[in-house]
Amino acid sequence: MIEVKTSKLSDGELNRGVFATRDIAKGELIHEAPVIPYPNEEHVHIEKTLLADYAFEYGINHTALLLGYGMLFNHSYEPNATYEINFPNHTFDFYAYKDIKAGDEILINYNGEEDNNDPLWFNKDESENGEKDRL
Repeated sequence: MIEVKTSKLSDGELNRGVFATRDIAKGELIHEAPVIPYPNEEHVHIEKTLLADYAFEYGINHTALLLGYGMLFNHSYEPNATYEINFPNHTFDFYAYKDIKAGDEILINYNGEEDNNDPLWFNKDESENGEKDRL
Protein backbone atom coordinates (compact mmCIF):
# COMPACT_ATOMS: atom_id res chain seq x y z
CA MET A 1 0.00 0.00 0.00
CA ILE A 2 2.89 2.40 0.77
CA GLU A 3 6.57 2.72 -0.02
CA VAL A 4 9.43 5.10 0.69
CA LYS A 5 10.83 6.99 -2.29
CA THR A 6 12.68 10.20 -3.03
CA SER A 7 10.46 13.21 -2.37
CA LYS A 8 10.54 16.47 -4.30
CA LEU A 9 9.13 18.21 -1.21
CA SER A 10 12.00 17.38 1.10
CA ASP A 11 15.13 19.46 0.82
CA GLY A 12 17.07 17.64 3.51
CA GLU A 13 20.01 15.36 3.06
CA LEU A 14 17.84 12.23 2.84
CA ASN A 15 14.94 13.58 0.69
CA ARG A 16 12.55 10.76 1.54
CA GLY A 17 8.78 10.57 1.63
CA VAL A 18 5.98 8.00 1.84
CA PHE A 19 4.04 7.26 -1.35
CA ALA A 20 0.89 5.29 -2.14
CA THR A 21 1.44 2.16 -4.25
CA ARG A 22 -2.31 1.86 -4.88
CA ASP A 23 -5.39 4.04 -4.58
CA ILE A 24 -6.31 4.62 -0.93
CA ALA A 25 -9.86 5.60 0.03
CA LYS A 26 -10.66 8.44 2.43
CA GLY A 27 -10.75 7.07 5.98
CA GLU A 28 -8.67 3.98 5.17
CA LEU A 29 -5.95 3.00 7.64
CA ILE A 30 -2.61 3.57 5.92
CA HIS A 31 -0.06 2.66 8.58
CA GLU A 32 0.23 1.82 12.27
CA ALA A 33 3.57 3.14 13.51
CA PRO A 34 4.76 1.70 16.84
CA VAL A 35 6.14 4.28 19.26
CA ILE A 36 9.12 4.52 21.57
CA PRO A 37 7.93 7.00 24.21
CA TYR A 38 10.16 8.84 26.64
CA PRO A 39 9.50 11.45 29.36
CA ASN A 40 9.53 15.06 28.21
CA GLU A 41 12.38 15.93 30.57
CA GLU A 42 14.63 13.57 28.59
CA HIS A 43 13.94 15.47 25.35
CA VAL A 44 16.86 17.80 26.12
CA HIS A 45 19.13 14.92 25.08
CA ILE A 46 17.22 14.32 21.82
CA GLU A 47 17.39 18.06 21.03
CA LYS A 48 21.13 17.62 20.51
CA THR A 49 20.49 15.24 17.61
CA LEU A 50 18.78 15.13 14.22
CA LEU A 51 16.03 13.04 15.86
CA ALA A 52 14.60 16.20 17.44
CA ASP A 53 13.04 17.13 14.09
CA TYR A 54 11.27 13.76 13.95
CA ALA A 55 9.84 13.49 17.48
CA PHE A 56 6.08 13.64 18.12
CA GLU A 57 4.18 14.80 21.18
CA TYR A 58 2.81 11.74 22.97
CA GLY A 59 0.34 12.90 25.56
CA ILE A 60 1.06 15.55 28.16
CA ASN A 61 4.18 14.09 29.75
CA HIS A 62 5.88 12.20 26.94
CA THR A 63 7.43 12.56 23.53
CA ALA A 64 7.84 9.67 21.10
CA LEU A 65 9.92 8.44 18.23
CA LEU A 66 7.90 6.53 15.66
CA LEU A 67 9.00 3.30 14.07
CA GLY A 68 8.02 1.94 10.68
CA TYR A 69 7.30 4.75 8.22
CA GLY A 70 5.94 7.03 10.94
CA MET A 71 8.75 9.58 10.91
CA LEU A 72 8.99 9.70 7.11
CA PHE A 73 5.69 11.39 6.22
CA ASN A 74 6.32 14.91 4.91
CA HIS A 75 4.36 18.03 5.85
CA SER A 76 1.64 19.91 3.99
CA TYR A 77 -0.86 22.56 5.05
CA GLU A 78 -3.19 20.72 2.63
CA PRO A 79 -2.63 17.15 3.84
CA ASN A 80 -4.14 14.05 2.29
CA ALA A 81 -3.58 12.03 5.48
CA THR A 82 -4.03 12.48 9.19
CA TYR A 83 -3.01 10.57 12.30
CA GLU A 84 -4.42 9.60 15.65
CA ILE A 85 -2.52 8.50 18.72
CA ASN A 86 -3.62 5.03 19.76
CA PHE A 87 -2.44 4.96 23.38
CA PRO A 88 -3.76 1.44 24.21
CA ASN A 89 -1.90 0.01 21.19
CA HIS A 90 1.15 2.34 21.56
CA THR A 91 0.94 3.37 17.90
CA PHE A 92 0.33 6.41 15.76
CA ASP A 93 -2.35 5.37 13.28
CA PHE A 94 -2.22 7.16 9.92
CA TYR A 95 -5.44 7.45 7.90
CA ALA A 96 -6.34 8.86 4.49
CA TYR A 97 -7.87 12.29 5.07
CA LYS A 98 -8.86 12.41 1.39
CA ASP A 99 -8.83 9.88 -1.42
CA ILE A 100 -5.20 9.28 -2.39
CA LYS A 101 -4.18 8.11 -5.86
CA ALA A 102 -1.48 5.52 -6.52
CA GLY A 103 1.85 7.32 -6.87
CA ASP A 104 0.84 10.33 -4.74
CA GLU A 105 3.00 11.32 -1.81
CA ILE A 106 1.18 10.90 1.50
CA LEU A 107 1.33 14.13 3.49
CA ILE A 108 0.34 15.10 7.03
CA ASN A 109 0.12 18.47 8.77
CA TYR A 110 2.95 18.53 11.31
CA ASN A 111 0.83 20.75 13.55
CA GLY A 112 -1.34 17.70 14.30
CA GLU A 113 -4.61 19.12 12.99
CA GLU A 114 -5.44 19.11 9.29
CA ASP A 115 -6.47 22.79 9.16
CA ASN A 116 -3.85 24.26 11.52
CA ASN A 117 -1.77 26.77 9.53
CA ASP A 118 0.52 27.86 12.37
CA PRO A 119 4.18 28.25 11.40
CA LEU A 120 6.28 25.15 11.96
CA TRP A 121 9.30 25.18 14.26
CA PHE A 122 11.72 25.02 11.33
CA ASN A 123 10.06 27.95 9.51
CA LYS A 124 9.95 30.43 12.38
CA ASP A 125 11.91 33.68 12.15
CA GLU A 126 15.60 33.65 12.94
CA SER A 127 16.26 34.32 16.63
CA GLU A 128 18.84 36.85 17.79
CA ASN A 129 21.63 34.29 17.78
CA GLY A 130 20.91 33.29 14.18
CA GLU A 131 19.46 29.86 14.95
CA LYS A 132 15.94 28.87 14.01
CA ASP A 133 13.43 28.89 16.85
CA ARG A 134 11.85 25.56 17.73
CA LEU A 135 8.55 24.76 19.39
